[in-house]
Amino acid sequence: MNRITRFIAIASVFALMVSVLAGCTKKPADANNFAVVGITQEPGIFDPHTVVAAGDEEIIFNIYEGLYKFDNEGNLNPCLATDVEISEDASVYTFKIREGVKFHDGTDLDPIDVVYSLKRAAGLNEGQDGTALVRELDSVKDVQITSDNRVEVTLEESNSELLSYFTTGIIPEGYDNCQNAPVGTGPFKFDSYTPGQSVILVKNDNYWQKGLPYLDKVTFKVCADMDAGLTELANGSIDIFPYLTSDRAKQLDSSKYNILSNGSNMVQIFALNNAVEPLNDLRVRQAINYAINRKDIISVTMDGAGVELTTAMSPAMGSYYDTSLDGTFDQNLEKAKSLMADAGYENGFDITCTVPSSYLIHVNTAVELASELKAIGINLEIKQVDWATWLDTVYTGRQYETTVIALTSTYAPYDVLERYQTESGGNFINYSNSKVDELMARIPGTIDENEKVSLYHQVLGILTDDACSVYIQDPTTITAVSTRLEGYHVYPMYVQDMSQVKLVSN
Repeated sequence: MNRITRFIAIASVFALMVSVLAGCTKKPADANNFAVVGITQEPGIFDPHTVVAAGDEEIIFNIYEGLYKFDNEGNLNPCLATDVEISEDASVYTFKIREGVKFHDGTDLDPIDVVYSLKRAAGLNEGQDGTALVRELDSVKDVQITSDNRVEVTLEESNSELLSYFTTGIIPEGYDNCQNAPVGTGPFKFDSYTPGQSVILVKNDNYWQKGLPYLDKVTFKVCADMDAGLTELANGSIDIFPYLTSDRAKQLDSSKYNILSNGSNMVQIFALNNAVEPLNDLRVRQAINYAINRKDIISVTMDGAGVELTTAMSPAMGSYYDTSLDGTFDQNLEKAKSLMADAGYENGFDITCTVPSSYLIHVNTAVELASELKAIGINLEIKQVDWATWLDTVYTGRQYETTVIALTSTYAPYDVLERYQTESGGNFINYSNSKVDELMARIPGTIDENEKVSLYHQVLGILTDDACSVYIQDPTTITAVSTRLEGYHVYPMYVQDMSQVKLVSN
């Protein structure tokens, strides 16, 4: 919309004297100052403390903020806190709360809001039963305001791995309608959600980071799958589409879209339910690992744009990743067949893979797995389901045999591996090893970095020895961005940060 200038003139009896009594009105928003992001996962939860799906988190990243926040390089930086002091034994975290921050409802951020939010996440507020909504914060014993705008978090026991979990969203004290009307401090405010269609966010004019965001509106538009998203891209009805395969990205008009990529810190897994037969047999799980060719799968599903994985962590995690495990399960069909025979399945067996239909990469991976597993007599039947069904039946209900999915995490090694503890709510593969439980319990209280790295390596080694599932790749995140926009960054985690995206200057 062009700038509209309105003058009101009153002529006096003297024709040459004109008085301008009204000047310019406020410049209205540019009707083109928006962006549409294509997503393939139907949103479900907008509460920052109960959110489960990464697809929901990528949206609410723009609505809520925590005391700390990850940037596009994977660095953990102060956000609603300006700094933190951690006691020598890592049992007390003291945060200095940022001043001059407003919530979307216009109220000021106060330390009492931080206390309320962290206690709510830890299950400690009045009316809660003590069960942490954010399970990683279940070790929080108390949260209180000390002095000088500081909030002190006291833990039941030492935990040197907890800082990355203070990215959990801060909400106004007493607020209880996050699901229907989210209120945070982020760069964008929640406007509306139309199931099956879109989530609309609008600019937070009172955002504490001056000058941001640039866009007036962001729409997260639900697409049935990657191919539907590509069609929308070609039609110009969406501006940004993440999580493309390399071959699909090459189909786009380079004059209309920039193709951006980054390592993802995701772990694509052929998940094996350790509680069902015959997957409860170590030899069968090992056989499946030896039967597949990871390089071929990456070639088919990502046109080679992925990093082969042997175990439950991506090399993106640096020293915490154990390079000595690389190649453990290089394809060896004779060994795989021998293991199947030893387990009593020399003639193979039938099994089902329940995969979310909205993720083409996972569907294609399942198809390739089915082809490769025939060599050892395993007939893999692929059952495609919608995302809500997958989340309810597979992840939450654990009523499945195998699945293909990408596991996401914060940029922290403990978050990557905590799901393998026997009692973890995220342990949807039903894996259990008392030694892993013991090692994981030791890690938070370990201060020495070298010792901590050693513990992580031991856990990864056990997971590999147990062949608890099949780890395939860390897929490169490939995103198409309209040339009408600039400032978009591909994060090494599942995030759509729209705060710095803006129209290209003419």
